[in-house]
Amino acid sequence: MGKTADLTAVQKAIIDTLKREGKTQKEISERIGCSQSAVSNRFQTLGDLRKQWTESGVETSRATVHRRVLLNQKQRQKRLTWATEKQHWTVAQWSKVLFSDESKFCMSFGNQGARVWRKTGEKEMPKCLKSIVKYPQSVMVWGAMSAAGVGPLCFIKGRVNAASYQEILEHFMLPSAEKLYGDEDFVFQHDLAPAHSAKTTGKWFTDHGITVLNWPANSPDLNPIENLWDIVKRKLRDARPNTLDELKAAIEASWASITPQQCHRLIASMPRRIEAVISAKGFPTKY
Repeated sequence: MGKTADLTAVQKAIIDTLKREGKTQKEISERIGCSQSAVSNRFQTLGDLRKQWTESGVETSRATVHRRVLLNQKQRQKRLTWATEKQHWTVAQWSKVLFSDESKFCMSFGNQGARVWRKTGEKEMPKCLKSIVKYPQSVMVWGAMSAAGVGPLCFIKGRVNAASYQEILEHFMLPSAEKLYGDEDFVFQHDLAPAHSAKTTGKWFTDHGITVLNWPANSPDLNPIENLWDIVKRKLRDARPNTLDELKAAIEASWASITPQQCHRLIASMPRRIEAVISAKGFPTKY
Protein backbone atom coordinates (compact mmCIF):
# COMPACT_ATOMS: atom_id res chain seq x y z
CA MET A 1 0.00 0.00 0.00
CA GLY A 2 2.29 2.75 -1.20
CA LYS A 3 -0.10 5.10 -2.99
CA THR A 4 -2.53 7.61 -1.54
CA ALA A 5 -5.26 6.17 -3.76
CA ASP A 6 -4.91 2.85 -1.92
CA LEU A 7 -5.94 4.44 1.37
CA THR A 8 -9.55 4.26 2.46
CA ALA A 9 -11.50 7.44 3.17
CA VAL A 10 -11.36 6.63 6.88
CA GLN A 11 -7.57 6.17 6.80
CA LYS A 12 -7.11 9.47 4.96
CA ALA A 13 -9.24 11.26 7.56
CA ILE A 14 -7.26 9.71 10.41
CA ILE A 15 -3.95 10.66 8.75
CA ASP A 16 -5.09 14.27 8.41
CA THR A 17 -6.24 14.38 12.04
CA LEU A 18 -3.05 12.85 13.44
CA LYS A 19 -0.93 15.12 11.23
CA ARG A 20 -2.60 18.18 12.76
CA GLU A 21 -1.88 16.71 16.21
CA GLY A 22 1.82 16.69 15.36
CA LYS A 23 2.26 12.92 14.98
CA THR A 24 5.18 11.70 12.88
CA GLN A 25 4.68 9.72 9.68
CA LYS A 26 6.00 6.60 11.40
CA GLU A 27 3.59 6.98 14.32
CA ILE A 28 0.67 7.52 11.95
CA SER A 29 1.53 4.52 9.76
CA GLU A 30 1.74 2.28 12.83
CA ARG A 31 -1.51 3.68 14.18
CA ILE A 32 -3.63 2.99 11.09
CA GLY A 33 -1.79 -0.06 9.78
CA CYS A 34 -0.45 1.20 6.46
CA SER A 35 3.02 1.79 5.01
CA GLN A 36 4.96 4.91 5.88
CA SER A 37 5.26 5.71 2.17
CA ALA A 38 1.47 5.87 1.88
CA VAL A 39 1.38 8.42 4.70
CA SER A 40 4.22 10.35 3.05
CA ASN A 41 2.36 10.40 -0.27
CA ARG A 42 -0.73 11.74 1.49
CA PHE A 43 1.32 14.61 2.94
CA GLN A 44 2.87 15.34 -0.45
CA THR A 45 -0.54 15.41 -2.12
CA LEU A 46 -1.79 17.99 0.36
CA GLY A 47 1.35 20.08 -0.06
CA ASP A 48 0.97 20.08 -3.82
CA LEU A 49 -2.62 21.20 -3.43
CA ARG A 50 -1.66 24.17 -1.28
CA LYS A 51 1.02 25.18 -3.78
CA GLN A 52 -1.49 24.93 -6.62
CA TRP A 53 -3.97 27.16 -4.80
CA THR A 54 -1.29 29.73 -4.00
CA GLU A 55 -0.18 29.89 -7.63
CA SER A 56 -3.81 30.52 -8.61
CA GLY A 57 -4.03 33.49 -6.28
CA VAL A 58 -6.06 31.76 -3.55
CA GLU A 59 -4.70 32.16 -0.01
CA THR A 60 -4.91 29.06 2.18
CA SER A 61 -3.59 27.84 5.52
CA ARG A 62 -2.19 24.36 6.13
CA ALA A 63 -5.27 23.54 8.21
CA THR A 64 -7.54 24.50 5.32
CA VAL A 65 -5.64 22.26 2.92
CA HIS A 66 -5.90 19.29 5.28
CA ARG A 67 -9.68 19.68 5.42
CA ARG A 68 -10.37 20.07 1.71
CA VAL A 69 -10.84 17.68 -1.18
CA LEU A 70 -8.78 17.60 -4.35
CA LEU A 71 -10.43 19.18 -7.38
CA ASN A 72 -9.37 19.09 -10.99
CA GLN A 73 -9.83 22.02 -13.38
CA LYS A 74 -13.08 20.68 -14.83
CA GLN A 75 -14.60 20.25 -11.37
CA ARG A 76 -13.52 23.73 -10.31
CA GLN A 77 -15.09 25.23 -13.42
CA LYS A 78 -18.37 23.40 -12.77
CA ARG A 79 -18.39 24.64 -9.18
CA LEU A 80 -17.79 28.19 -10.35
CA THR A 81 -20.53 27.95 -12.98
CA TRP A 82 -22.95 26.47 -10.46
CA ALA A 83 -22.17 29.16 -7.88
CA THR A 84 -22.62 31.90 -10.46
CA GLU A 85 -26.04 30.50 -11.38
CA LYS A 86 -27.07 30.46 -7.71
CA GLN A 87 -25.46 33.79 -6.83
CA HIS A 88 -28.77 35.63 -6.42
CA TRP A 89 -30.66 32.94 -4.54
CA THR A 90 -32.11 34.24 -1.29
CA VAL A 91 -32.12 32.58 2.11
CA ALA A 92 -35.84 31.96 1.57
CA GLN A 93 -35.05 30.00 -1.59
CA TRP A 94 -32.35 27.97 0.15
CA SER A 95 -34.84 27.27 2.94
CA LYS A 96 -36.84 25.27 0.40
CA VAL A 97 -33.92 22.85 -0.07
CA LEU A 98 -33.79 19.58 1.87
CA PHE A 99 -30.06 18.83 2.16
CA SER A 100 -28.88 15.24 2.65
CA ASP A 101 -25.66 13.30 3.05
CA GLU A 102 -24.05 10.13 4.36
CA SER A 103 -21.29 10.09 6.97
CA LYS A 104 -19.16 7.40 8.60
CA PHE A 105 -18.66 7.28 12.37
CA CYS A 106 -15.86 5.21 13.90
CA MET A 107 -15.86 3.67 17.35
CA SER A 108 -12.49 5.15 18.31
CA PHE A 109 -13.27 8.62 16.96
CA GLY A 110 -11.65 11.20 19.18
CA ASN A 111 -10.64 8.66 21.82
CA GLN A 112 -6.90 9.08 22.22
CA GLY A 113 -6.67 7.06 25.41
CA ALA A 114 -4.43 7.71 28.42
CA ARG A 115 -0.92 9.14 28.17
CA VAL A 116 1.96 7.10 29.55
CA TRP A 117 4.99 8.57 31.36
CA ARG A 118 8.00 6.35 30.95
CA LYS A 119 11.70 6.41 31.70
CA THR A 120 14.52 5.92 29.24
CA GLY A 121 14.65 2.28 28.12
CA GLU A 122 11.02 1.55 29.03
CA LYS A 123 9.59 2.24 25.56
CA GLU A 124 8.86 -1.42 24.75
CA MET A 125 7.94 -2.61 28.24
CA PRO A 126 4.43 -4.18 28.38
CA LYS A 127 3.32 -1.85 31.18
CA CYS A 128 4.02 1.14 28.92
CA LEU A 129 2.15 -0.22 25.91
CA LYS A 130 -1.49 -0.25 25.01
CA SER A 131 -3.15 -2.30 22.28
CA ILE A 132 -5.05 -0.47 19.56
CA VAL A 133 -7.57 -1.48 16.93
CA LYS A 134 -6.23 -0.83 13.43
CA TYR A 135 -9.66 -1.02 11.83
CA PRO A 136 -12.23 0.13 14.41
CA GLN A 137 -15.90 -0.70 14.09
CA SER A 138 -17.91 1.94 12.33
CA VAL A 139 -21.38 2.79 11.10
CA MET A 140 -22.56 4.67 8.04
CA VAL A 141 -25.40 7.11 8.61
CA TRP A 142 -27.76 8.94 6.25
CA GLY A 143 -29.45 12.15 7.35
CA ALA A 144 -31.30 15.20 6.04
CA MET A 145 -31.77 18.78 7.22
CA SER A 146 -33.46 22.02 6.25
CA ALA A 147 -33.84 25.47 7.77
CA ALA A 148 -36.59 24.00 9.97
CA GLY A 149 -34.48 21.26 11.59
CA VAL A 150 -33.33 17.68 11.02
CA GLY A 151 -35.09 14.55 9.85
CA PRO A 152 -34.77 10.97 11.17
CA LEU A 153 -31.42 9.22 10.82
CA CYS A 154 -30.90 6.02 8.86
CA PHE A 155 -28.17 3.60 9.89
CA ILE A 156 -27.02 1.97 6.66
CA LYS A 157 -26.22 -1.73 6.49
CA GLY A 158 -23.78 -2.87 3.82
CA ARG A 159 -22.95 -1.08 0.59
CA VAL A 160 -25.36 1.44 -0.85
CA ASN A 161 -26.58 0.69 -4.36
CA ALA A 162 -29.44 2.25 -6.30
CA ALA A 163 -32.04 -0.13 -4.88
CA SER A 164 -31.01 0.31 -1.23
CA TYR A 165 -30.72 4.06 -1.69
CA GLN A 166 -34.28 4.23 -2.97
CA GLU A 167 -35.35 2.37 0.16
CA ILE A 168 -33.67 5.10 2.21
CA LEU A 169 -35.50 7.73 0.20
CA GLU A 170 -38.82 5.96 0.69
CA HIS A 171 -38.53 5.30 4.41
CA PHE A 172 -36.39 8.20 5.64
CA MET A 173 -36.27 11.02 3.09
CA LEU A 174 -40.03 11.21 2.59
CA PRO A 175 -40.70 11.23 6.37
CA SER A 176 -38.03 13.96 6.70
CA ALA A 177 -39.79 16.05 4.06
CA GLU A 178 -43.14 15.47 5.74
CA LYS A 179 -41.75 16.55 9.10
CA LEU A 180 -39.90 19.63 7.84
CA TYR A 181 -42.17 20.84 5.02
CA GLY A 182 -45.58 19.29 5.53
CA ASP A 183 -47.61 19.93 2.36
CA GLU A 184 -45.25 22.63 1.07
CA ASP A 185 -43.06 22.09 -1.98
CA PHE A 186 -39.36 21.45 -1.51
CA VAL A 187 -36.24 20.71 -3.56
CA PHE A 188 -34.09 17.72 -2.66
CA GLN A 189 -30.29 17.84 -2.59
CA HIS A 190 -27.83 14.98 -2.72
CA ASP A 191 -24.35 14.54 -4.16
CA LEU A 192 -23.30 12.67 -7.28
CA ALA A 193 -22.62 9.26 -5.72
CA PRO A 194 -23.35 6.41 -8.17
CA ALA A 195 -26.46 5.27 -6.28
CA HIS A 196 -27.77 8.84 -6.31
CA SER A 197 -27.23 9.44 -10.01
CA ALA A 198 -28.46 6.03 -11.22
CA LYS A 199 -31.21 6.08 -13.85
CA THR A 200 -33.57 4.12 -11.61
CA THR A 201 -33.06 6.65 -8.83
CA GLY A 202 -33.84 9.47 -11.25
CA LYS A 203 -37.03 7.63 -12.22
CA TRP A 204 -37.93 7.29 -8.53
CA PHE A 205 -37.82 11.07 -8.12
CA THR A 206 -39.83 11.59 -11.30
CA ASP A 207 -42.47 9.09 -10.17
CA HIS A 208 -42.73 10.88 -6.82
CA GLY A 209 -42.85 14.35 -8.37
CA ILE A 210 -39.77 15.55 -6.47
CA THR A 211 -37.41 18.16 -7.91
CA VAL A 212 -33.70 17.43 -7.40
CA LEU A 213 -31.19 20.27 -7.12
CA ASN A 214 -28.35 20.03 -9.62
CA TRP A 215 -25.12 19.70 -7.66
CA PRO A 216 -21.39 20.10 -8.46
CA ALA A 217 -19.11 17.15 -7.76
CA ASN A 218 -16.82 17.07 -4.71
CA SER A 219 -18.45 20.03 -2.98
CA PRO A 220 -18.94 19.19 0.71
CA ASP A 221 -18.19 22.83 1.55
CA LEU A 222 -21.46 23.79 -0.13
CA ASN A 223 -23.55 21.36 1.91
CA PRO A 224 -24.49 22.73 5.37
CA ILE A 225 -25.28 19.24 6.68
CA GLU A 226 -21.51 18.64 6.77
CA ASN A 227 -21.38 21.12 9.65
CA LEU A 228 -23.99 19.09 11.51
CA TRP A 229 -21.90 15.94 11.11
CA ASP A 230 -18.99 17.85 12.64
CA ILE A 231 -21.16 18.88 15.59
CA VAL A 232 -22.19 15.27 16.20
CA LYS A 233 -18.61 14.00 15.94
CA ARG A 234 -17.35 16.60 18.41
CA LYS A 235 -19.96 15.46 20.92
CA LEU A 236 -18.87 11.85 20.44
CA ARG A 237 -15.44 12.78 21.79
CA ASP A 238 -17.08 13.26 25.17
CA ALA A 239 -19.41 10.26 24.92
CA ARG A 240 -16.61 7.77 24.08
CA PRO A 241 -18.84 4.79 23.19
CA ASN A 242 -17.39 1.33 23.74
CA THR A 243 -19.82 -0.77 21.70
CA LEU A 244 -21.56 -0.39 18.36
CA ASP A 245 -24.92 0.01 20.11
CA GLU A 246 -23.48 2.74 22.34
CA LEU A 247 -22.06 4.46 19.25
CA LYS A 248 -25.45 4.43 17.51
CA ALA A 249 -27.20 5.70 20.63
CA ALA A 250 -24.67 8.51 21.03
CA ILE A 251 -25.07 9.52 17.39
CA GLU A 252 -28.87 9.56 17.68
CA ALA A 253 -28.74 11.58 20.91
CA SER A 254 -26.36 14.13 19.42
CA TRP A 255 -28.44 14.40 16.26
CA ALA A 256 -31.64 14.88 18.25
CA SER A 257 -30.02 17.72 20.23
CA ILE A 258 -29.49 19.81 17.07
CA THR A 259 -31.92 22.75 17.19
CA PRO A 260 -33.90 24.40 14.38
CA GLN A 261 -32.02 27.59 15.19
CA GLN A 262 -28.70 25.91 14.40
CA CYS A 263 -30.09 24.60 11.13
CA HIS A 264 -31.49 27.98 10.14
CA ARG A 265 -28.13 29.65 10.76
CA LEU A 266 -26.43 27.13 8.50
CA ILE A 267 -28.98 27.60 5.72
CA ALA A 268 -28.58 31.37 6.09
CA SER A 269 -24.87 30.89 5.32
CA MET A 270 -25.59 29.61 1.80
CA PRO A 271 -25.30 33.01 0.06
CA ARG A 272 -21.90 33.47 1.75
CA ARG A 273 -20.81 29.98 0.67
CA ILE A 274 -21.75 30.81 -2.90
CA GLU A 275 -19.78 34.05 -2.82
CA ALA A 276 -16.81 32.21 -1.31
CA VAL A 277 -16.74 29.72 -4.20
CA ILE A 278 -16.89 32.56 -6.71
CA SER A 279 -14.09 34.44 -4.93
CA ALA A 280 -12.00 31.25 -4.80
CA LYS A 281 -12.51 30.66 -8.53
CA GLY A 282 -14.09 27.28 -7.87
CA PHE A 283 -11.47 26.08 -5.42
CA PRO A 284 -12.62 24.65 -2.04
CA THR A 285 -13.55 27.23 0.57
CA LYS A 286 -13.30 27.56 4.36
CA TYR A 287 -16.78 26.10 4.91
